[in-house]
Amino acid sequence: MNDTKKLLIIGTVWPEPKSSAAGSRMLQLIDFFLGINFKITFSSAAAESNFMFNLSEINVETQSVVMNSDTFDSFIKNLNPAVVLFDRFITEEQFGWRVAENCPAAMRILDTEDLHCLRLARQSAIRENREFTNKDLFSDTAKREIASILRCDLSLIISKFEMELLQNNFNVKSELLHYLPFMLNEISEETTINWLPFAQRENYVFIGNFFHEPNWDAVMILKTKIWPLIKKLQPTAIIEIYGAYPSQKVFDLHNQRDGFLIKGRAEDAIEIISKARVLLAPIRFGAGIKGKLVEAQFCGTPSVTTAIGAEAMSDNELWNGFVADDYKCFAEAAVLLYNDETQWMQSQKNGTEIYNSRYLKSELTPIFKQTFQNIFNNLEQHRFKNFVGAMLMHQTMKSTKYMSKWIEEKNKHKY
Repeated sequence: MNDTKKLLIIGTVWPEPKSSAAGSRMLQLIDFFLGINFKITFSSAAAESNFMFNLSEINVETQSVVMNSDTFDSFIKNLNPAVVLFDRFITEEQFGWRVAENCPAAMRILDTEDLHCLRLARQSAIRENREFTNKDLFSDTAKREIASILRCDLSLIISKFEMELLQNNFNVKSELLHYLPFMLNEISEETTINWLPFAQRENYVFIGNFFHEPNWDAVMILKTKIWPLIKKLQPTAIIEIYGAYPSQKVFDLHNQRDGFLIKGRAEDAIEIISKARVLLAPIRFGAGIKGKLVEAQFCGTPSVTTAIGAEAMSDNELWNGFVADDYKCFAEAAVLLYNDETQWMQSQKNGTEIYNSRYLKSELTPIFKQTFQNIFNNLEQHRFKNFVGAMLMHQTMKSTKYMSKWIEEKNKHKY
C-alpha cells in the first residue's frame, strides 16, 4: 500500500485525549492509519471544545458536518475516501447509509470503543438493584448496535470479553471482528527507573471523565460506602478526585475535613497518577477497557478495583493490586496496599507484566495491518460472505435513512 489513500473518520466528538480514554484511543487509530500512508480527514457534528486535540499538528484535516443534511452527501462525494471509520455505532447509524450510497466502494470500519449495549444493560441492573443476566443484553440498544456491526466491513473490539460475547451471544462472525485494545509503547526499564518510590508517594486518587456515567457512580460509591470504611482504618487518609467536565453535584462532594477532595479537571493525568500511592476505582458497571487502570499500570501505581473494572484486562488472577466487589474487602485491600511496601512493590511489578503483555503497539500494529489489508484488498469478496450485512443495508431495512430524510425535509421548512 504505497499510494496515498484517503480515510474519513466520523467522530461522535472531537478527540480530547486529556479528557478521556476514548480520545486517546482515537489518536492511536489515527497514528496507525498515518503509518500506512493514509491522508486523513476527521469530521464531527459535535461542537468544538477548548480541550480538543489540535489535529492539524499531525497533518489531519478537519471538517464539521451536519446531521440529517444532504450537505454531507456532496462533502463525501468530493472527498471520495477509500476507507470510512465510524466512531461508535451512533455515527454509523446516522451517516452509514449516506456513505454507502455516495461511496459504495469505501471500506467501512466501526470502532465500538466499548459495547454500549453491555454497559447500559449492566447499568439498568444496578439501578433496579438486581443481578445482571444475559437476558438484559437483548435490548433495543443491542439491536441497533449489532445491526451497525453487521453493516460494517470490520468492527474493532477493545475487549476479549466483548469479542466472545458478540460471537457467542449474538452470533456475529469472527471475520467481521478484530480484537484491538489500546496500542501503547512498552514500559521499559528506563521508564520504571523514573517512577517515584513508595516513600515519596502520597494519597489515594480517582480519575475519570464525568460525562461517563460509570465514573460518577464510582465516585458516589467511594464517597458513601468505601471512604467511611477506609477512614476508620486509616484516619489520616486523603483521596483526590480528578475528572473532566465535573458538574456542581460533583464539587458538592468536596469535604476537606474528611479528606475527600474534589480537584476537577486534570491538566496531566499521568503526572497526577504517578504521584499517588494507590488508585481506587470501584466501578459497578461499564464495558471495554478502563483507561484509568491502564494509566495506573503505566505510572507504576497499584490499584484497587472491581471485577467489572478489571474485566478483560488480565488473562489470569494477576492484578497490580487487588480486585474486590465487597465494600469492606475493597477498603481493607486499599489500606493494606497503601501501607505495605512489599505488597505495593509486587503489585507494581504485576502491573508492568500485564501492561507489556497486552498493549504493546509494536505487537498489535502488524496484526491489525494484516487484517485490514486482507479486507481492503478483497472487499467485494468479503462483503459477499456477509449476506446479513447486505440485507441490513437494503432500502427496506434502512429506517434510520428515512427518519433522517424526514428530519431533513422538516428542517428545510422550519422557517
